[in-house]
Amino acid sequence: MRFDLITIFPEFFASILTHGVLRRAISGGLVGVEVHDLRNFAHDRHRTVDDRPFGGGEGMVLKPEPLAEAVESLGIAGKGERERAGGRGREQVILLSAQGARFTQAVARELAGLERLVLISGRYEGVDERVNELLCDRELSIGDYVLSGGELAAAIVVDATARLLPGVLGNEASSEFESFGLASPLKPKEGLNGAPGLGPKDGLHGALGGPPSAVVGAGGLLDYPHYTRPAEFRGVAVPEVLTQGDHAAIRRWRRERALEKTWRNRPDLLVGAELSEGDRGFLRGLGWKQRE
Repeated sequence: MRFDLITIFPEFFASILTHGVLRRAISGGLVGVEVHDLRNFAHDRHRTVDDRPFGGGEGMVLKPEPLAEAVESLGIAGKGERERAGGRGREQVILLSAQGARFTQAVARELAGLERLVLISGRYEGVDERVNELLCDRELSIGDYVLSGGELAAAIVVDATARLLPGVLGNEASSEFESFGLASPLKPKEGLNGAPGLGPKDGLHGALGGPPSAVVGAGGLLDYPHYTRPAEFRGVAVPEVLTQGDHAAIRRWRRERALEKTWRNRPDLLVGAELSEGDRGFLRGLGWKQRE
């Protein structure tokens, strides 16, 4: 997969592309990333890429001409051609801005199915809206806050998308069994005595006698808490259930803790989540009131 990043601060990306998972993905030929300096497409003496907004107001606005030239220099299909391709299109141009739709794990999975992604980093007061209308397939925001520019947002989109590509992570399951993970293709099983249900892969692992996988069938819940050595740190011990080798008990504990963490930190995720009756009973015990 190829990422093209259009920015007025190309040096911003030097660090994130030379460390960790992205560095390995690039060096392994799984991901290609090209950074393009927007000022190279401004042809006046001062390499001007911004101007005052029509109608007055604070700040400056990125001009449409340099951005259009930058995008078109990449040889990507025009917006009309991409739209006519519909779901068969393998390229997208995205504007990062505070006015965009929210970037989520589901969007990252969608983008990971593309072959090429062009990301435009907004700056100043904003970007001339004609860039969005004439060049971009979508407008994305990474959260309900305002950044000084879209470079941080572009870096997040690249990282979140690239790690979902085959071969990028050492363990393919790492991107499946984590916070906001996909729901299991089967409905969660009901736990014994009203305990939270366990996903079908958990049942398989148990039958094979192997260690329990992470939360399965979470359907977008947050991940459960993780622990490693030492077994006790500053008077706080690892939960005993994790040290006793009872795989069924570990799976149950993990599911309960994922439900509890989601309820405490992101209760909005419980609306529409894949929950068994056991899950709902456990949550009601915590004080959760289900919304119809």
